[in-house]
Amino acid sequence: MNPIKIMINGMPGKVTASIAEHVLADRRFALVPYSFTGPDVAASEYPIGQIPIGLVKPEARDEKIKEIMSIEGPFITVDFTLPSAVNDNANFYCCNGLPFVMGTTGGDREKLTKTVLDSTTCAVIAPNMAKQIVGFQAMMEYAAKNFPGLFSGYSLEIKESHQSTKVDTSGTAKAMVSYFNRFGVAFSENDIIKVRDPEIQKNEWGIPEAYLNGHAWHTYTLTSPDGTARFQFSHNINGRDVYSWGTFDAVLFLEKKIKAGERGSVYTMMDVLKGDAT
Repeated sequence: MNPIKIMINGMPGKVTASIAEHVLADRRFALVPYSFTGPDVAASEYPIGQIPIGLVKPEARDEKIKEIMSIEGPFITVDFTLPSAVNDNANFYCCNGLPFVMGTTGGDREKLTKTVLDSTTCAVIAPNMAKQIVGFQAMMEYAAKNFPGLFSGYSLEIKESHQSTKVDTSGTAKAMVSYFNRFGVAFSENDIIKVRDPEIQKNEWGIPEAYLNGHAWHTYTLTSPDGTARFQFSHNINGRDVYSWGTFDAVLFLEKKIKAGERGSVYTMMDVLKGDAT
């Protein structure tokens, strides 16, 4: 079996570097030695193991992609860049026939989906690549659908903590808001408490110092109107390995869809989970 070639965009970001290192250690995949990067990155290369990854600036990518495709042949693109680049990157991938896994949060999500549906390529788009968390969200969605108003009148607090370099509010936390709304709880995305201060994370949250630069802690607390009942859900991730495993599952799923002849299709991590179960 020939390995699936993967181009990981967003280097030298820590998530992309972590995924790339795992690609090198996994015989199912082969790493394309290029990465689209931001305009402010000074370096022209970034080493992953013994492989120098060429960093391609936005102004050079239109020309460079032709060279990469001629050398590498078909590959799947993985995008962990910045929220501000989501829609432009998706448009670029679709215009060049590049199937992709979009793990970057933010951007105009409706436009993102439409861009793919109007193209001839396929994509897995997910605000969270950790499939266990996606499974938890699926359970919450099931409960919200089947038990609407279950927590009517309750107050809700959503707190999420990520490394200080994460500029946007957690996409997972924002996705959870809709489930709680269906439970009968009045809450908006603007009410989410976003923590990025390492001192607060370490001293008040108890996040291990080794993971201050790479973590995703979420807590959802529901309190009854009279304060006598309290329900709390949490999922805490240290490090970035879990996102690599989820990304690989998404790549394998997308490869199957491509081989089956799918075009202009958008999938979620929920589809990936269901695909794993069949």
